[in-house]
Amino acid sequence: MGFVRKTPAGRHRACWRDPAGQQRSKTFRTKREANAFLAEVESALNRGTYVAPDAGRLRFADYAQRWLSNRNDEKATTARDASIMRNHVVPRWGAVPLAKIEHSAVQEWVTKLGDRLSPATVRECYRLTSGVLRSAVRDRLIGFNPCEGVRLPPRRRMDTDELVISRGDLFDRLLPVVPDRYRALVAVAAGTGLRWGECAGLRWDAVDLAGNVLRVVRVAEEVSGHVTLKPYPKSRAGRRTVPLPPFVVQALTDHRQSFETGADGLIFVARTGEPLKRGTFRARIWKPSLQRAGLPLALRFHDLRHSYATWLVSDGVPINDVAKVMGHEQTSTTLDRYTHSTRDRDRRVLASFAAFSLPPPEQ
Repeated sequence: MGFVRKTPAGRHRACWRDPAGQQRSKTFRTKREANAFLAEVESALNRGTYVAPDAGRLRFADYAQRWLSNRNDEKATTARDASIMRNHVVPRWGAVPLAKIEHSAVQEWVTKLGDRLSPATVRECYRLTSGVLRSAVRDRLIGFNPCEGVRLPPRRRMDTDELVISRGDLFDRLLPVVPDRYRALVAVAAGTGLRWGECAGLRWDAVDLAGNVLRVVRVAEEVSGHVTLKPYPKSRAGRRTVPLPPFVVQALTDHRQSFETGADGLIFVARTGEPLKRGTFRARIWKPSLQRAGLPLALRFHDLRHSYATWLVSDGVPINDVAKVMGHEQTSTTLDRYTHSTRDRDRRVLASFAAFSLPPPEQ
């Protein structure tokens, strides 16, 4: 039990023991104030929600640094989160004590971020800020998370989001103008739906040209300009076997005959023999190829994956099968992200009503 005692200076000191058994105290002007505070402390101790009065003095930046360093994330995720924290979160909250961060201030910050950053980036800033403060609540440094209830900017799809290239444009316009060294890479992405990291990390030991299949068992991971091979894909469903269309088999066969294999059997490497870097490929190979083909420069390499899924669904491949070759754990991901309305689909919808017509009007 706590108690209140009068100090030689005539003030009143509330005394109690925290959950660790350490003696704590706080001085008040009147005995009434000290008793009221002590009642709140004892109530919090009984409920298990006790927070030391001085705990929230720790600065956000100091606690956030510790929070980031203790997480078990992939290298790419760690680098991304550290960048967002350094560039957007710490400049605003770094010097602020944890207990001084208010809900209204967080809401104001999120709203202002939306004026200069994309909704997706704003959500990442909020995710990290809320993660730090949620951990501070668990560590009993603050009583509640001021990020709770903050309204985030809605996600808005742009006209350039998830573009789909037609198979005619792929074969007649894009593939013919891609440099020979990288033509098989584009063919693999378009003909198997592999992600960039899965393509860049593909080795010959995972490809069976005679059996017309490849196995996704590892990916290339790029962090701060350095590429390493990660011995497992993005998720459990990402480890999969994908059938190879004839044009991909031919492209890989030609590539094997014409270009050297990289270290550890890497199929696609730069002219220097080094693993491919995404930014360099985009600037020096992908964008110039789109320009030569007369295709939208907004088309991303990843949109070949979107296109692959859309072609399969449009051709009537069951969505469960599409999800498996795409490496999705949930079919809803395939439906929500990678399929789009096409003329063929619209035609099939209209055809389902073709045999029906309104009765003639009564005379």
